[in-house]
Amino acid sequence: MSQARHRSRHSALVLIVIAVLIAACGGPGASSVPSSTLVDPSSAPPVTPEKLVVGLGFIPSVQFAQFYLAQQAGYYEAAGLDVEFQNKIDPDLITLVGQGAIDIGIGDGTSVIPAVSNGIPVRYVATIYGRFPNIVFAKASSGITSAADLRGRKIGTPGRYGSGWIMLQALLGSAGMTTDDVEIIEYPDFTQRAAVEQGAVDAATGFANNEPIQLELGGEPASVLTIDAITPLPGPGLIAGVSTLETRHDAIAAFVAATLRAMEEIKVDPALGLDAAIAAVPELASQREAQTAVLAATIAAWEGTAQEARGLGAIDRDGWAASIGFLGSLGLVKDPVATDDLVRDDLLPAGG
Repeated sequence: MSQARHRSRHSALVLIVIAVLIAACGGPGASSVPSSTLVDPSSAPPVTPEKLVVGLGFIPSVQFAQFYLAQQAGYYEAAGLDVEFQNKIDPDLITLVGQGAIDIGIGDGTSVIPAVSNGIPVRYVATIYGRFPNIVFAKASSGITSAADLRGRKIGTPGRYGSGWIMLQALLGSAGMTTDDVEIIEYPDFTQRAAVEQGAVDAATGFANNEPIQLELGGEPASVLTIDAITPLPGPGLIAGVSTLETRHDAIAAFVAATLRAMEEIKVDPALGLDAAIAAVPELASQREAQTAVLAATIAAWEGTAQEARGLGAIDRDGWAASIGFLGSLGLVKDPVATDDLVRDDLLPAGG
């Protein structure tokens, strides 16, 4: 047999084999593959959401409307998160976040500085209150309109600790005074507003979105002294543990972005926040007027100078640096710390 004829028969055999293989793979005229061997995309196992335990303040309230809205509107779920809220007091939250028992929470900036200086591994990752919410309030009829007017007056406060106490010292210091120049009366049960109403004290520490609002809703015009123009103190913001940030950076960043989205929407339409808060805390529905006023004051406190310039959540590094110095002057910074030891702005949507 000639080589040409042999090559011809070999080529024909190859073509037959290729045709069989094509038919087996579903080519024209091929028999169908049994359905039991096909993979239905819809039957693939769903992606498991990443669980985040989030610590909010001690009492569920309209002040946490952005978290409730982000949860109810599905922003956390869309980000692949399964969010569980827990309510804790600020000192407990900072400790739990540092330990990793809570993934992310709200912490006062003035609490973060001494905590980190004492070795608690937490970082502040987004600003919630761009304006420091702690204030001194009084009845407008008291004649108290400036820090200097507090000299010799009775001032109520829950205790000599925390952001309210720090704010009071800064406020008095701006008028050349210390707490020795006023009479401090402690109300550990947080009844200092009632003390102001009843005339037991001339003024008291509180929050811009709480006591003065309640005072005015009761028909008593309020006088409010703030600290922002005097000493830049960092307000409450989102904090996370150092180890959590190393292992769950993307999940924390997604939570921050979803929360800031809800804040932006509430700023445009406060009713969204109020409805979300009532859905989360139904008893608020019976105080709709008061809760509307509290939410309006809360929204106003979200934006300080840095947030107006760079968006909600932005961190004012210069303000933090000044705050470290002020808290150091009060003896609250055990070991030296720098701004980079305290804040992380890489988790913000715009890195701000």
